[in-house]
Amino acid sequence: MSEKGAVDFRKTKSGGHWYVRWYIGKQQYRITRYKGLICETRGMAERLLSCMRSDEENHIFRIEKYLYQETDVIEYLEGWIKNQTHLSPATLKDYQNSIKNHLTPWFRTNNGISLHEIQHDTLRRMVNEIKRDGKGTQNVMYCLHAALLDAVRSGKIMTMPEFPQKKHYGIEPKPIEAIPEARQIAVIQAIPIEHQPIFWWLKYHYRRPSEAMALHKEDYDKERDCFTIRRSFSNKQLVNHTKTHRIHVVPCHPDFHPWLEKLHTSFGPYLFTHRTSRMDGKRYQHDFLVDLWAKARKTCGETIRFYAGTKHSSCTAFINEQGGSVDELQMLTDHARRDSVLKYADIKLEAKRQIQAKVIRMREGRKEEVGG
Repeated sequence: MSEKGAVDFRKTKSGGHWYVRWYIGKQQYRITRYKGLICETRGMAERLLSCMRSDEENHIFRIEKYLYQETDVIEYLEGWIKNQTHLSPATLKDYQNSIKNHLTPWFRTNNGISLHEIQHDTLRRMVNEIKRDGKGTQNVMYCLHAALLDAVRSGKIMTMPEFPQKKHYGIEPKPIEAIPEARQIAVIQAIPIEHQPIFWWLKYHYRRPSEAMALHKEDYDKERDCFTIRRSFSNKQLVNHTKTHRIHVVPCHPDFHPWLEKLHTSFGPYLFTHRTSRMDGKRYQHDFLVDLWAKARKTCGETIRFYAGTKHSSCTAFINEQGGSVDELQMLTDHARRDSVLKYADIKLEAKRQIQAKVIRMREGRKEEVGG
């Protein structure tokens, strides 16, 4: 049995208590609680010391186990999520789903793990056992990471455990789904003309549908001919910030001017409205836009989803058909990271077709020279 550590007594005005003096390197710790209770007797302190020495001898010693009281993970997560009033509605909903459907069942199955005992090996096992695809599992771990970060800040655990690397989630990179510009235009033109303006805005300005729906009339500056994107919809709720919490100023595309002049000037504060809407201010709803797109794409024989058919297709067309560069697209979209824009350069079908045609022309030219 290890002989590390010692029992000592601390005298206080109210009498005093026993504790275990324990060293890790030059750092001294005073452990005062045994099974959550202050060591009021020497016997309690000696039993505490015996447990600590046993853990040391079996190579499972963690100082956090003795520094912090046992904290039930499920109880902590349920209390933590109730106080996350700063989260966007969409993020809050995702975190609530992660806790209710994945984290709580996992910790209930693995009963006995306290908050301070969550370490890298625990997290690796969790990644392998959560019943979601790679990206879904990663979202669950994002939630747990945020909860543990608050636990560190509030002193409930000493340090942040190391989380599994991205490669451990088995996330397979998916190619960007997009269609050429001519086919994108055909789908938009198949939408009833009274609803086309918001779709043309999405095509020309490389933004999210949630931002287009949230645009107010006041967000268009006629003198500067630009839009200020400062709002968005999150889980169907209007929020006074974008997804990235940044304000974006976007110049109005010249080809959108004719559509801008046709927009309703009444109804309410929103820029894009329609007469049959039941929403406040006659604004558009995301599900309604998805339905409009779905009917139009079917008419055109397309299968591409709404988001991919608007933003993704516009971005890939800018690089692969219009000759724009990755850096120019990053400036237009206001992406913070260049890597986020590089994915649009992966689809180079038309560029590759042009190279093929060039090679064929060169080959045919050489044949003519030889024949001549």
